[in-house]
Amino acid sequence: MAVLHAWRAARVTPLGELHTPPRMTAVLLRLTVQVVLVASLWHGLYAQTGTTAGLSREQAVSYAVMAVLASRLRELDQFTGRDTVIQHMHYGTIVYWYLRPLPPQRYYALRALGEQLYGLAWALGGYAVCLAAGVVEPPRSAAVAGVFAVSMLLGQWVLYYVLLVLDQLCFFTIRNNSALLILLFAQNLLSGVYAPLWYFPDWFLTLSGFLPFQATLSVPLSLYVGRIELSEAGAELAVQAAWVVVLALLTRWVWRRAARRVISQGG
Repeated sequence: MAVLHAWRAARVTPLGELHTPPRMTAVLLRLTVQVVLVASLWHGLYAQTGTTAGLSREQAVSYAVMAVLASRLRELDQFTGRDTVIQHMHYGTIVYWYLRPLPPQRYYALRALGEQLYGLAWALGGYAVCLAAGVVEPPRSAAVAGVFAVSMLLGQWVLYYVLLVLDQLCFFTIRNNSALLILLFAQNLLSGVYAPLWYFPDWFLTLSGFLPFQATLSVPLSLYVGRIELSEAGAELAVQAAWVVVLALLTRWVWRRAARRVISQGG
C-alpha cells in the first residue's frame, strides 16, 4: 500500500503534462527555440575571440545549451493544475496535505521526484539530439562523465531543497508572489542558468560561494566542460554534499513549524 501511495504521488504532475498533448508540443517548441537561440548567441559572442574567462567557444556553448536542458528537470507547469504550494495556501487546500495517508513532507518529496524523472527524460532526449548534432561537446573522459553525473545528482538534490525553502516561505507570508519571483530570479542568476558564473566579477563569485545556488548547476556544468578540473572535483562534491545536509536539516525544522500555521479557511 505504501508503494502504491508513493507511485500515485510521484506521477501527479507528469500525468498533467501527458494528458495535455498541446502543452507537451509547446514545451518541445520552446525548448528547441531556446537551444537554437542560446547556441547562436554564444557562437556570436565568440566570433571575434578565442578564450574568455577561461572558457573556449565550444565550452561556453556546451555550458549554455546544457543549462537550458537542465532547466527542464524542474520546470513543469504546476500552476495550470492549481498544484503549487502558494495556490494551495490561498485556497485552503493545503490542509488536505495533512489529511492524506502520506505525511506532507513525504508527499512533496515524492511529487518532486516524479517531476524530476519526467524532466530528466526531456533533458536526456535533448542532450542526445544536441550531442549528435555537434551542438555540445561530449565529456572529455569516462571519469569526467562519472564525476559530472554524481555532481549533477547532488546539484538536483540541493535544488530540491532550495525550491522547498521557497515553497515553505508561503506558510509564513500572506502576499508573497513577488518575493517568490525575486528569489527564483536570484536562484537562476546565482546558479549560472543565465550565464556561466566565471564571467562575473570576483566579488560576485565570492558572494555566491557563501550561498547554495551555484552548487545546483554551475558546479556540475563547470566539471563537464572542464572549467573545474578533476583534481578539484572532490572538494566541490564535498561542498555540494554539505549543502544537502544543511538544507535537509533546515527544511525539516521548517516543516514542523509550518504545520502549526495550517488552517482550512484559505486565503
